[in-house]
Amino acid sequence: MQLNSAEPGARYYLAQVFKSKGDAAAAIRELQTCVELNSDYPDAQNSLGLLLQHSGEMEQAVKAFRQAVKLQPQNPDAHNNLGLAFLQTGDGAGAIAEFQTAIRLRPADSGYKGNLGAAHLQVADFDAAISEFEAALKLSPQDATLHYDLGLALKLKDKLPEAMAEMRKAAELDPGQADVHYTLGVTLWQQGDFAAAAEELRSAIRAKPDYAEAYYTLGTVLKQKGELQDSASALREAIRLQPDFAGAHTTLATVLRQLGDAEGAAAESKTGADIAKQKTSEQAALFATNSGRRLLNAGDLDGAISQFRAAIRSSPNYAAAHFELGVALRQQGKIKDAQEEFQKAVTLDPSLKPPATKKN
Repeated sequence: MQLNSAEPGARYYLAQVFKSKGDAAAAIRELQTCVELNSDYPDAQNSLGLLLQHSGEMEQAVKAFRQAVKLQPQNPDAHNNLGLAFLQTGDGAGAIAEFQTAIRLRPADSGYKGNLGAAHLQVADFDAAISEFEAALKLSPQDATLHYDLGLALKLKDKLPEAMAEMRKAAELDPGQADVHYTLGVTLWQQGDFAAAAEELRSAIRAKPDYAEAYYTLGTVLKQKGELQDSASALREAIRLQPDFAGAHTTLATVLRQLGDAEGAAAESKTGADIAKQKTSEQAALFATNSGRRLLNAGDLDGAISQFRAAIRSSPNYAAAHFELGVALRQQGKIKDAQEEFQKAVTLDPSLKPPATKKN
């Protein structure tokens, strides 16, 4: 079957084919072409937003969802999708407005109400969050996630007995929900009930065997219980699952020191410190790269390039900074330099795809 490359509908159809085959990058390219040909295509804008969201391209996802809402202002799902994207980017106020609109359009949707509760949590309005979660539970009383979210909100209000009751209800409804057991374990630990905390953390690990944070917290609880060998075992498993877990290395160092293994303690302490230093550099690189993207979108090429170079100085192997620098240099007309940066980016992260070279 031949498709007309200038027909938006054909591009949209091809994108769905790529999506069904698991090729998200190709699907995104087709949808981007589709909306370039016809920006007034709500299904394409929504599909593009979802794929960009799953790929971590949140700013572009928000842009697509905004267009979908503009084209279909009476579509509650469009408002909900935009709200979720705002939630992921930390725009709690924007998320609240979109979820409220979605609920106005479809009042009996417990999912929308739960999302609104999560947005209120993000802006630390715990009373409003509790109210929304309770309203959602009236519609879906057997929803384990809603009970868990309500438990979190109650915990943040220091209503611990009520919070524990909701979390236990969530665990009863869905015993395999690892986060429920983990949060119960942390809450019991904070209350000083180390034995019960350890049991909940082990339940979290049974539900999710690769739960590095649960192993780390279990190791910390066992350390406080004085069960040092078991603590060391749990912390080593956390490190096996997540080698760059700085806190696990430093806590293991303390445990080994108490066990009399000075050499092992020194090694773990050094590893933890090295990882923490590296993480700080990576965070600086991420901040500078995001700043550069904003400057680039605003048309400040020199400012963007300066930020991307700063990111690379902070973390020379940060692929995204090399890629974005390539984009900026390409726009500046420095094609050779741009290609060098794209090559560095792809070497560091093969999933990155440089833009095609324009033909004259």
